[in-house]
Amino acid sequence: MKFLDTTLRDGEQTPGVSLIAENKLRIAQKLDELGVDVIEAGFAAVSEGEMEAVSLIAKQGLRAEISSAGRGTKGDIDAVLKCGASTMSMIIPTSDLHIECKLRKTREQVLKTTQECVQYAKDHGLNVDLLAEDATRSDFNYLVQVFQTAVNAGVDRVTPCDTVGILTPDSSFDFFTKLTNNIQVPVGVHCHNDFGMAVATTIAALGAGAQEAHATINGLGERAGNAALEEIAITLQSLYKQTINIKPQLLYSTSQLVSRLTGIHTQPNKAIVGENAFTHESGIHTQGILANPLTYEPIAPELVGCTRRIAPGKHSGSNAIRASLTNMGLNPNEEQFTDIMQRIKELGDKGKTIMDADVLAIAETVMGLEGDKPIQLAELTFVGGNKVTSTASVRLKVYGKDLWGSAIGVGPVDAAINAVKNAIVETEPITLEQYNVKAITGGTDAMVEVVVHMRKGNRTITAMGLREDIVKASMEAVITGMNVLKTDYNGKKPPTNPC
Repeated sequence: MKFLDTTLRDGEQTPGVSLIAENKLRIAQKLDELGVDVIEAGFAAVSEGEMEAVSLIAKQGLRAEISSAGRGTKGDIDAVLKCGASTMSMIIPTSDLHIECKLRKTREQVLKTTQECVQYAKDHGLNVDLLAEDATRSDFNYLVQVFQTAVNAGVDRVTPCDTVGILTPDSSFDFFTKLTNNIQVPVGVHCHNDFGMAVATTIAALGAGAQEAHATINGLGERAGNAALEEIAITLQSLYKQTINIKPQLLYSTSQLVSRLTGIHTQPNKAIVGENAFTHESGIHTQGILANPLTYEPIAPELVGCTRRIAPGKHSGSNAIRASLTNMGLNPNEEQFTDIMQRIKELGDKGKTIMDADVLAIAETVMGLEGDKPIQLAELTFVGGNKVTSTASVRLKVYGKDLWGSAIGVGPVDAAINAVKNAIVETEPITLEQYNVKAITGGTDAMVEVVVHMRKGNRTITAMGLREDIVKASMEAVITGMNVLKTDYNGKKPPTNPC
C-alpha cells in the first residue's frame, strides 16, 4: 500500500494558496522524511515558476518518486520531461460531461489521445499514472476501456478520480472491487471531499483492492479539499492494523509546516492534527484523562508528534485547574483554590476565552504573589516597506540580564518574533506552534487580538496580546506565553546567569 501526496499540486489549487519554489522544496523534503512514496510536486506546464519548482525538487535525490501532473497532450508531456520528474500524473477526463462540455471531443477521440499520449510518455522514459478525471460519473464500461487502452500502451498505474466527491463508502467499495477485477496494473484512489467523505471512501477503496492512496496534508484542495493524508494513515495503522511507510510521529510537524507556508490554518477540531484533537476542557473529560488518557483519547498524542493539553475554561473541573497550577509550581490552599476556580468560571460566563496566562494571573492575584515576569521586552525596533526587507531587533531582560536578538522576516511581525527567538535560542527551548490574529473592532485603527500556542518540552500553553498595533500585540502574546512556560513557584530561585 502506497501514498501519493498531492499537497504541492492539488493542495496548492486551494484558493489563496501560491507557493514559491523554495517553500515547495521545504514541504517536499518534509514529505520525503514523513515516508510518502510518491510526491506530486506540481504541474510543470502551468508556468515557469511551476517548472522551476518541480525541477528543483526533482534534482534533490529524494527517496520518494517525484511526479508532475499534466494533461493528455504532447506539450504537457514535454514539460514533464524537461522538469526532470520521473513520473507523470496524466489527467484525462472520462465522463461524457467532461468529454462533451469541456474537451468538445468524442469518446473515440479520448481513446486515441490516451493511447498516443501514454505511448509517447513511455517511449521517452516516464512512469505514467493515468488519472481519469470525473471517473466516478463515467460510464463504467467506457472507463474500463480507457484504462485497458492505457494498459496496452504500457501505463504503470491507473487512478480513477472522484472529482466531485460523490462516492459513499459502500459505492466506493463496489466501484473499486469491480475495477480492480478488470484491470491488471496497480489501481490508485483519488477522492475529493465535497460531501465530507473523502477519507472514508479512500479507506473503502483500499479495502476493495486499490493499492495507492492519493491525499494531501490537512486535506487541502479545491472547494472542500481532498482526502487528508494524516487521517488515512492513522486510520489504517490504528484501526485496520496495516503496516504503512508513513512515520506517524512526524504528522503533526508536517501539518504545522504546511499550514504555516500555505497560510491556510487548520480548523481547531480537525482530526489527528487539529489543536483541539488532544485538548480537554470539560471537567468530566479532564478527570478521566488525568486518571487514564485512554478514557477520552483513542490514540496517544505522542503517536502523531503532538502533546496533550488541559485547557482552562468555565467547563474545567477542579482536577484540571489544579494540574495546571501544579505545572507552574503553584499550590494554593483550599480557600485560595476555590476563589481561583470561581474567578475562572466568571470569566468564562462573560464569553471570554481563557488562556493559560489568565490562569496564572488570577492565581498570582489570589495568592498575593508578586508575579515578577522573568522575561520582559525592553526594546523593540522594526523596519519594513515595499522595497525593504522587514527587519527587527529586540532587547529582552531575562532575569534582569540583557539579551539581544535581530532577524529578518516576511513582514514586521515575522521579523519581530524571529528576533525574540534568536535572543533566547541558547537559553530557552521554547517554540511557537500556532499564531492566530483577528481584528475585534472595525476601522483602520481596529484593536487586534493575537493568540499564540507555545511549547516547551511536552507542555503547551496559550497566551493572548491585545493592542491597536499588530506587532506590539504579537510581542505581548509571545512574551506572555514565554513567561507562563518559564514560571515555576516550586521554591527554586531563578539562575543569576541564565546564559
